[in-house]
Amino acid sequence: MTHLFPDRPLGQSFVVHYQEIALKGKNRPWFLAQLVRSLRRAVADLPGTKVNALMGRLEVVPGPGASPDAIADRIRHTFGIANFSYARRVPIDLDGIASAVLRDLGDRTCDAFRVSARRADKRYPLSSPEIEREVGGRIKAAKGWRVDLEKPEIDVRLEFLSNEAFYFFDKQAGPGGMPIGTAGRVVCLLSGGIDSPVAAWRMMKRGCTVTFVHFHSYPILSRASIEKARSLATLLTRWQHRSRLYLVPFGEIQQQVLLTVPAPLRVVVYRRLMLRIAERIAKMRHAQALVTGDVVGQVASQTLENLAVVGKVATLPLFRPLIGMDKEEIMAQAQVLGSYPISIIPDQDCCTLFTPRNPATRARFDEVDAGEAALPIDELVTTALRAVEVEDFSFPTVSPMVGSANEP
Repeated sequence: MTHLFPDRPLGQSFVVHYQEIALKGKNRPWFLAQLVRSLRRAVADLPGTKVNALMGRLEVVPGPGASPDAIADRIRHTFGIANFSYARRVPIDLDGIASAVLRDLGDRTCDAFRVSARRADKRYPLSSPEIEREVGGRIKAAKGWRVDLEKPEIDVRLEFLSNEAFYFFDKQAGPGGMPIGTAGRVVCLLSGGIDSPVAAWRMMKRGCTVTFVHFHSYPILSRASIEKARSLATLLTRWQHRSRLYLVPFGEIQQQVLLTVPAPLRVVVYRRLMLRIAERIAKMRHAQALVTGDVVGQVASQTLENLAVVGKVATLPLFRPLIGMDKEEIMAQAQVLGSYPISIIPDQDCCTLFTPRNPATRARFDEVDAGEAALPIDELVTTALRAVEVEDFSFPTVSPMVGSANEP
């Protein structure tokens, strides 16, 4: 990040704007409180850094020695923020504001500029256009720059509150969405692949707190998929600050399916068992929905027919946020998120263990129900839950803390 005011630490702040929260009417104070709470968690390890709720915006005040770059990075990872700016806070005085702006512009040169003003407190005697003309006139007189309201090279932005004002020269995009925790809790089936981390992230963006469930076949296969799941949980925890990962051993269950279920139906049966186990975890977590990274037609188990047969066993709502996306779109999102390099690390996925050569692409409800009839479904689910390992993650201090499945 470019340091706009590198030599004058006093009065520096980040001005943070939200957008969707402003549309929440009478519920807006609650959503705003959740955003403030989330942002305070994000900067909790930056000593002395404060988050203040102002009129129609938030202010993040860096603590002594806190890096502006570090603060900016935390803001970029906080859902609910539309944009933010590294700004100077000054008293409301047009001459003083113009002088401060000129001082911080320093020896910058440009052909054209503009001043954009907003008033949070409409009681200020000058309108926004009048403020722009007054401050802009002083800058033009001092610099000799041309005013261009359409395509300025420098846009001096002013925001007037009741007793003070902010000015800044650029805006940076926030992630948008809604603050974490405002939409309830969901459980996401987290594989080591590309799709499910993106699906989890998209649910976080809508305000959901996501619990992760990873199915593995250790010790039949290596621990590679477990390590990938941990890495993905660590990455995603940067966005929601606290996460829980359930590691479910699935190899023995697959072996029982192998001995009982006709080969073409095994993949569908595996996935139905995964949903049943994940739903039991969801109910333990008081979650309100399940989430998967399914995409229509991407693999044999994700035809419309198979998705319907698999989803039938869920009694909670089953969300598939990537359902209509293509692989290129998901990969691009994963690269932006930072999960792509983790997801492509080679591993031995439990989904490929004991996979038949020709899996059914149009499984029928009756034949899958018949194929499962000889399986002790409840016993398999209960046994899997007894063997679950639980790891908790937190950010800014990201460290897995191993516990039991019975912990809250």
